[in-house]
Amino acid sequence: MKAVIQRVSRAHVQVGDKTVAHIGRGLLILIGIKKGDTEQHAQLIAKKCADLRIFEDENGKFNHSARDIGAEALVVSQFTLLGDTARGRRPSFTDAESPQRAERLYEYFGRTLSQLGVPTQHGVFGARMVVSLDNDGPVTILLEA
Repeated sequence: MKAVIQRVSRAHVQVGDKTVAHIGRGLLILIGIKKGDTEQHAQLIAKKCADLRIFEDENGKFNHSARDIGAEALVVSQFTLLGDTARGRRPSFTDAESPQRAERLYEYFGRTLSQLGVPTQHGVFGARMVVSLDNDGPVTILLEA
């Protein structure tokens, strides 16, 4: 499982002309599910996201997590994180999990993050989405389990 975590001042997802999710200050989490990933991988990444200290304290130090400050999360499935570009010019996505299994783990990841105390909204799995964000910092972290 791969995740790109971006600290945002706001973010939203549109499908067509409809906004399907939006958050204020928090985390935009792009998540890619690879073959062999399990609920334990999802739990590990969710806990890391909830506890990752990337929000500044009064001294400008990264000392607060999303849970500490009551931040929200917006989770978007993105199988392209698993693109292999080692050969040729077209990415190979053979490491990506099947859509049915990936959707189940994606939903499990979001539920786990919510249960950890981070209010969570979601994009639409498998849909063509427009993701808009104001990256705060910018702060972008890559995680893999």
